[in-house]
Amino acid sequence: MNATEPRRRWWPRSVRVRTALAVASTAAVILAGIGWWVHHDLYRQSTQIAEGQAESQLWSLCAQLRLGAIPDSNTVPYEVVASGRRSAVAYGGGMDGLDPGTRHVLPTPSQTMDPGVLTRGPLRIPERRHHSIKDYLGLAGGTYTVMSADISTDELSSDKVAALGVAPDAKLRVYVVVLPRTAEKVTKITDLLLLRAGLVSLVLIAAVAYFAVRIALRPVEAIRVLTASVTASNPRERVTVPAAGHEITALATTINTTLQRLDTAAAQQRRFVADAAHELRSPLTTLLASLEVALAYPERTDWPAAATTAARQTRRLQALAEDLLLLARLDTRAPTADPETVDLSALASRLTEQYPLAARPLALTCDSTAPAHVHGNLDEYERLLHNLIDNAARHAAHRIQITIRNQDAWVVLTVHDDGPGVPTEDAERIFERFVRLDDARSRDHGGTGLGLAIARDLAHRHRATLTLTPRTLGACFQLRLPRAPAPAEE
Repeated sequence: MNATEPRRRWWPRSVRVRTALAVASTAAVILAGIGWWVHHDLYRQSTQIAEGQAESQLWSLCAQLRLGAIPDSNTVPYEVVASGRRSAVAYGGGMDGLDPGTRHVLPTPSQTMDPGVLTRGPLRIPERRHHSIKDYLGLAGGTYTVMSADISTDELSSDKVAALGVAPDAKLRVYVVVLPRTAEKVTKITDLLLLRAGLVSLVLIAAVAYFAVRIALRPVEAIRVLTASVTASNPRERVTVPAAGHEITALATTINTTLQRLDTAAAQQRRFVADAAHELRSPLTTLLASLEVALAYPERTDWPAAATTAARQTRRLQALAEDLLLLARLDTRAPTADPETVDLSALASRLTEQYPLAARPLALTCDSTAPAHVHGNLDEYERLLHNLIDNAARHAAHRIQITIRNQDAWVVLTVHDDGPGVPTEDAERIFERFVRLDDARSRDHGGTGLGLAIARDLAHRHRATLTLTPRTLGACFQLRLPRAPAPAEE
């Protein structure tokens, strides 16, 4: 076999066949256990019945002997022996095959037991080498359970003793052999019936399991066929949800939800690519047009102004490229496994002092009553706050207020400006990438349209929420983060 060729598995791959085999194997184990229990219980009960019949026969023989009559019962093998007598007093039920009329087969009593006491135990039937009668039961040489009881001649009159053909002082003992053949035969017949019934049952159980799984997997096959038809260009296909509320329904619902998320993500990606291309086209067009005009009319061109325009558009392209790269990294990078502890109050105070406000006369203040410690990455928190302050600075009329408070297990930071505000219906849209609103706030001078989207992504990476809270004047962005314990002082 080729080394690269996968090893063939003897175990079938089909779920239907696997399930049928598993169910049949389980049923086989159960049926085998039941068969074993039935076999032993039936043998035990059959043996008890045989012993009961033998005991009844024993007392019947004793009763006949007490009447001075020679027993003639042939139900089970029995023999009546007496001390001082070579041949058996009476025998039957198959014992005649051992010729007890010539010499008794079972031993004579050496001592007499109390009358009416039954003795039970295993006893070996001796073999006879010289006899002409056929042992059709095959008793010779076998060990069987033998029941015995003694009869005292003191209980019998002289006439009864004479009728039995024994001496007046003889000891009588009655033997009854318990044959297990009936129990063995019944058990064997039952075992054959159970084996046939078990084999038929296993086939039926496996077939029922196979077709039951096949019917149960039909919706799964339909889901597979329909899911296979979903492509990147056409992700709007949805699977049919079965009416019954079982696991297939949950699977279909989950697949539809996943397809919906993929559809939404694909739509967002297409929209993002289109918006990014549009945003990149505007500064590139402006830059290219100004340079082409300057090159076409060099003697008329105000080169310092052209260079200033080119530099401004290049800076816009650089900021847009940096934002796009940051968003791409945020989409693919996992959160920091070992975050550091950051004092958000100190960070906000530092940014407030260092933020450049020379272009516009704005008042930027930070209100914090105590240190606010959170887990995360310092650079990412700085970028998040910087984006919120940038957004507020582009729309504020006169002032920007940053507030930080510790509220139980949370740290709440707000950035409030006194600009035109945001309509309630657009409170979530402004966090989407490249969203343009229709009011005065949409005229975003100097921005890339990605600042709030980046800020929310950074907030989510730190298990925080960033929302726009209603205000009568301006816009107020609220950042809510899990509070971290203060670091131990070294």
